[in-house]
Amino acid sequence: MTDAITPFRVAIPDTALEDLRRRLASARWPTAETVSDWSQGVPLAVLRDLCDHWTHRYDWRRCEAALNALPQFTTRIDDLSMHFLHIRSDRPDALPLILTHGWPGSVLEFLKVIGPLTDPAAHGAPDAPAFHVVIPSLPGYGFSDKPTAQGWGVERIAEAWILLMRRLGYARFVAQGGDWGAAVTTAIAMAAPPECVGVHLNMPLVFPEESDFANLTAAESKTVERMQYYQEQDAGYAKLQGTRPQTIGYALADSPVAQAAWIYEKFQAWTDNQGRPEDALSRDEMLDMISLYWLTNSGASSARLYWESANAFRAQRLELPVGVSLFAKEIFRPSRRWAERSYPNLAYWNELPVGGHFAAFEQPVLFAEEMRACFKAMASE
Repeated sequence: MTDAITPFRVAIPDTALEDLRRRLASARWPTAETVSDWSQGVPLAVLRDLCDHWTHRYDWRRCEAALNALPQFTTRIDDLSMHFLHIRSDRPDALPLILTHGWPGSVLEFLKVIGPLTDPAAHGAPDAPAFHVVIPSLPGYGFSDKPTAQGWGVERIAEAWILLMRRLGYARFVAQGGDWGAAVTTAIAMAAPPECVGVHLNMPLVFPEESDFANLTAAESKTVERMQYYQEQDAGYAKLQGTRPQTIGYALADSPVAQAAWIYEKFQAWTDNQGRPEDALSRDEMLDMISLYWLTNSGASSARLYWESANAFRAQRLELPVGVSLFAKEIFRPSRRWAERSYPNLAYWNELPVGGHFAAFEQPVLFAEEMRACFKAMASE
């Protein structure tokens, strides 16, 4: 095993982009949905319009250049090469922060918060805390290697991230995540390495207990309704990826239309929008994410994390300091009293009026402010 950290640049070959356009041009389309909304999935006309933009007007090289303008690296942990961004602040008091994405996300979610976190003075907050930022790609996602054997669940990923922070020379750090990033960050807190002084979650993994249902508040009743809706109407992707990731992987690897629909539908369902995902994110931002999955052939390998860690989204008691930011349209928004059972050292709690599941992607200014407020609160305890 080597501790080497190797500089990395994205360089997608022209032939891959030409193949993408060819596949989009020759796609066979299904008949249209029989409803007037998104309840059967992405409407045909909407997806055809998105794919037309992808074919004729979208520029992957712009996204590639944005990534290559940042310090990127790989390092081998166990049997996999891990890709990560590592941007150090000029501030001597900066706190190392590792940010973990989820599905269908990537390191792209965090590009807009790097500047505000590493250089707050340049973004109108000279007195705010600063951070050294580490943003890894999950195994099987983006430019990290794809596991070829079982065993890369959230606990092992958490161990890899702890080792990564040690390898970077950080004797003290904090961690943040939502979606799978929340599960990995929770696993870091459960491991409680001495270097980790606190964590922040924008999707806290806490749930009601049986006794709670007798006296739910109005907000808690709404959360229970959201949980029921998710299980009955929105969780088919998770059940499929958690049981048959290889089967869905064939469609995602062979058809860019399938990959686009698979991700675009979740941008519509989980962002803070007025009916169209473009209300929350630009079309090119969403196609950046979709293209990253397509060009790295990550459909099946990303889905396998659901198979590896099907039980990761459960309440666990964390003794480390925990901060929580609940954005308005998160998939579900647990109450503070539920959180306090699992997080006895709940150092920060805030409920925001806007934003959705992709917090840093949708609301980068608010996300950066939440990081500053959370870890400043922890430091003052």
